[in-house]
Amino acid sequence: MGRIMGIDYGLKRIGIAMTDLLQITANPFNTIESLSLKKNALKIVELAKDNDVSTIVLGLPVNMNGSKGEMTEIVCNFIDEIKSLSDVEITTIDERLTTAQAERILIEEADISREKRKGLKDKIAAALILQTFLDTKVCSN
Repeated sequence: MGRIMGIDYGLKRIGIAMTDLLQITANPFNTIESLSLKKNALKIVELAKDNDVSTIVLGLPVNMNGSKGEMTEIVCNFIDEIKSLSDVEITTIDERLTTAQAERILIEEADISREKRKGLKDKIAAALILQTFLDTKVCSN
């Protein structure tokens, strides 16, 4: 049983979270600068291999009314790129409001300055996506 990686995919930055080895908790891991779909996928596959990741959970950006927008298509294309490079299991989860929730955590609970929030917000959003997946997984077993 490998780790599970959570991803908050953005056009500027990609937030990454990882579970512990027992797949119990989601932890903010890293933020990488977004380059191109291919380069981003290569970096994620490399990180997955280096960290013994068995599953990747991507936040799927769905509009508040439930419709899928342009960013949803970009994330789906990113998934296709990863699949072309690796056989790691990939799943998606609705990520509505995770970035806003991460921002609120950093402002209200951690009192972090706007400049420092930029990099942290994305990996905390990834951790929220991953923790939601873990919580759902536990409830469905």
